[in-house]
Amino acid sequence: MSILSTERLGHSYHDMWLFRNLHFGLQRGDRVALVGANGAGKSSLLRILAGALDPTEGTVVKEKGIRIGFLPQDPDLSVYASINDFIYSADNEQQRLIRRYEELVASPQADAHQLMVLSDQLSALNAWEYEHTIKSILSRLQITDFSREVAKLSGGQRKRLSLAKLLIDEPDVYILDEPTNHLDIETIEWLEKLLTTGQKTVLLVTHDRYFLDAVSIGIRELDHGKLTAYTGNYSYYLEKKAEQEEAAGVLLDRNRNLLRKELEWMRRQPQARGTKSKARIDAFHELEEKTKGQKQNDTVQLSVKISRQGNKILELESISKGYDEQTLISDFSYVFKKGDRVGLAGRNGTGKSTFLNLITGLEQPDSGTVTKGGTTVFGYYKQGGLVPSSETERVIDVVKNVAEYISMANGDTLSASQLLTQFLFPPEKQFNMVSKLSGGERKRLQLLRVLMQNPNFLILDEPANDLDIDTLNVLEEFLVNYPGVLLMVSHDRYLLDRLTDQLFIFEGNGTVTVYNGNYADYKSEQAILVQRAKTAVEQKAPPKTDKTPVKKKLSYTELKEYESLDSEIPLLEQRIAERTSALNETNDYTAIAEIASEIEQLNNDLDLKTARWLDLGEYI
Repeated sequence: MSILSTERLGHSYHDMWLFRNLHFGLQRGDRVALVGANGAGKSSLLRILAGALDPTEGTVVKEKGIRIGFLPQDPDLSVYASINDFIYSADNEQQRLIRRYEELVASPQADAHQLMVLSDQLSALNAWEYEHTIKSILSRLQITDFSREVAKLSGGQRKRLSLAKLLIDEPDVYILDEPTNHLDIETIEWLEKLLTTGQKTVLLVTHDRYFLDAVSIGIRELDHGKLTAYTGNYSYYLEKKAEQEEAAGVLLDRNRNLLRKELEWMRRQPQARGTKSKARIDAFHELEEKTKGQKQNDTVQLSVKISRQGNKILELESISKGYDEQTLISDFSYVFKKGDRVGLAGRNGTGKSTFLNLITGLEQPDSGTVTKGGTTVFGYYKQGGLVPSSETERVIDVVKNVAEYISMANGDTLSASQLLTQFLFPPEKQFNMVSKLSGGERKRLQLLRVLMQNPNFLILDEPANDLDIDTLNVLEEFLVNYPGVLLMVSHDRYLLDRLTDQLFIFEGNGTVTVYNGNYADYKSEQAILVQRAKTAVEQKAPPKTDKTPVKKKLSYTELKEYESLDSEIPLLEQRIAERTSALNETNDYTAIAEIASEIEQLNNDLDLKTARWLDLGEYI
């Protein structure tokens, strides 16, 4: 039985129907992904189901008492003053007490007696574990300063904050619009596990195909106002969709051939002759309508000319950059070569976007030099997206402001209007205001403007955000064959795996490590290192006996220790990998001895911390 469903649902936008007479049902334990092209109405449908938007017609039916948590694509938190105000609900006693306790702990004039009273109240409500869960979620999503003003948060910070609140509240139904936007890869993998643990009911829209495949057990495709259901994950959906399109293509060709023959027969008949077969005439009109209704999917066409590239492309020599006493990049050098395809990986806030701004000249390094080759032409696709220069700027103006005519890879010259049509902006949309485009359409228009500059050094900062999967597939095919240098920041693991063969790993302490291989190779290597460390610890650990006392619950201090070890161990492993690499690159015997001694000490520390982490983890 559905806990959330619709009856004859319809919604229009700017006098155009997105969908009508739509029927949708979600049962408890379903994990459903909604797919479809940009502008198909996915976000509108999610908002209607979440109660954030009233439909033009029809109704949404909810099971009595059901709690729905909604993560919009662009959360509006303007009614909240601080992060604390948003995170902690006044009507939730546990959250209210936790907030008061945290505020007292952070205060230099904290009253010891009040702290003790609050501690007792939290213990009486069994709220310490809940407090640990809240802190774990907030820490994972890089939210640490709870007194910070919401108005000063970036769009990505507001999105992560909204996701944290939803996960803390544990609703009956999770409705998520692009939940992986603004998350780093490690956090996305953590979110995957969280959503697939237990019998959570999830409805989501996402462009991240690995995430989509891991989380969903059902697909709903919204296409031209119609909703089609598929049972299974995204891979299964792709198989069935391919089979259907192949069958539909055969049927469409057959119908068109038959229609041509029938049209010839209709034209041959004299107008005044009344002996035409009425059944055949009716069949002709039916076939005509059927063929009109069948439509081949439009796809973005990417084919642009790139500028000639010389031998000197871009050289970075000992560059460093930091803010507010935090070093993001320290003494990093690299010489870009023809054909380089580099992915930037690392947690949010470790300096990836800053690195892009440094090499494009938007920011200057604190030290070191960035030398650009004379023939290098940057094409910089920024994460922020396209912002119209005015409220009245039209889609076609965006293109014409760059050039009236554009040279393509095959030698053709296209007008601005023709190029827009290839990017799925038909003539009737080209004179629309940019401000009325969906988020995905704005991203597509921004991509077009970047490619129009014929870059031979393409820089993409989170290109997957807000693009529909069909457009992403076309973009991937274009980038696979792109002959220039490609430098990309993306949390989309599929995109990194397919398009890059080298990584710059941003460690967060100023260190940027060059890794030869894609993200899958890197993760596989890291997993092997972790498993070796765990195996070594298990072999050194004393055998357990039946008399070993079983501890049923960790104390608050032990929970904090576990959290600390969870972040310290990966840093130790990375340091060991760095020093091992340094050991292999030197022939200086003195240096070799020093590095070997350091590695031995690091391994001892790692063994001790891993053993303690495993021990504490038994009781989590």
